[in-house]
Amino acid sequence: MTSDPKHTGDLRFRDLNLDKRLLDAITSIGFEYCTPIQAETLPWTLACEDLIGQAQTGTGKTAAFLITAIQTLLEVPIDPKERFASEPRVLALAPTRELAMQIAKDAEELCKHTGHNVVTVVGGMDYDKQRDQLQNQIVDILVATPGRLIDFLGSQDVFLDQLDILILDEADRMLDMGFIPDVKRIIRKCPQKEDRQTLLFSATFNQDVLNLASMWTQNAEFVEIEPEQKTAERVEQTVFLVGDDDKVQVLVNYLKRPEVEKAIVFANRRDQCRDLEEDLRNQGVKVALMSGEIAQNKRLKTLDKFKKGQIQVLVATDVAGRGIHVNGVTHVFNYNLPENAEDYVHRIGRTGRAGTSGVSVSFAGEEDSFALPAIETYISQKLKTTVPDEELMQPMENPPITRKRGRRSQGGRGGPRPRRN
Repeated sequence: MTSDPKHTGDLRFRDLNLDKRLLDAITSIGFEYCTPIQAETLPWTLACEDLIGQAQTGTGKTAAFLITAIQTLLEVPIDPKERFASEPRVLALAPTRELAMQIAKDAEELCKHTGHNVVTVVGGMDYDKQRDQLQNQIVDILVATPGRLIDFLGSQDVFLDQLDILILDEADRMLDMGFIPDVKRIIRKCPQKEDRQTLLFSATFNQDVLNLASMWTQNAEFVEIEPEQKTAERVEQTVFLVGDDDKVQVLVNYLKRPEVEKAIVFANRRDQCRDLEEDLRNQGVKVALMSGEIAQNKRLKTLDKFKKGQIQVLVATDVAGRGIHVNGVTHVFNYNLPENAEDYVHRIGRTGRAGTSGVSVSFAGEEDSFALPAIETYISQKLKTTVPDEELMQPMENPPITRKRGRRSQGGRGGPRPRRN
């Protein structure tokens, strides 16, 4: 969760008449002032109004909707004798496992003194354990990804007819990932919009997202928190104009710099990530892979090692990268520029979090430099372009791995490939 007093107004959490148990948890996490999204949304959502919020990752929106949900549970308690297992009162839907796990972790911290039970159901994790929790526990807050929740609804292991609050996070990403038919099926199992509170958050709002938001909410307040620049103010951004064959060499030499403590390297496709992870490991870099093909339990272990500093570098795809919420990431590298300018913003948002500064370094080769103008237009600023200095062009310690040239290493020229993971 994010709270940065330097970028807030005067609203303190203690000014919001929150239950003492919830306020104690907020205080113990170290929060005092609301971030802009929290200050704008909480007065509405705590008054049980529906909300459509536009905010980037890292603005504190997760805490905004969780505080609302927990305060409602505390204000309107239901006698445990009148409740049944499998019937959550709050549902938070997220597009990716990593985001769902992060929301659940934040919810557990905020429920530290309230006694509420948080259950997470996501794909790639122990199905039987999740089903056992649903069948045998009173569930206050259910955090879920659409696919796994559909499975449990189908087997009647969970029922949504007693829901008080429905939270939809990263609605734009759910649309991009093709989850909307699943989300519609889930919402049909919830109480009518007149009988529940709906909070919908999205980093961007195109017409499709707005249409869905109007279908799912009632008289919703629209709150938009637009950063002065769409990219983080505290991230220094540089683009190296470098040939595709020199990218690994420049990256390896840069990673040896002492200021690079924790780094995430983004590539556009899974096969590029696999090759890159091998290349960096071959040069002695403490590196791990984060992509959709890695088993979820392994991804969580990897993330934990990364947080503890046992791994210096994560190589990630865009979808996996959006779930990486780790403070202290000093550098983000774009091994290739993303095809979608919005993904550039999400990538570099992994650094410069929670009041710290960060560095973003992008490599623009012959092909991906075509993406530069669209990115600059989207972020409304000109990016600094330069060529790598001599130090970054030093030969690598170990001979590079040679691979057969083919579809896999041609940067996508060998035929169309899906962009998303």
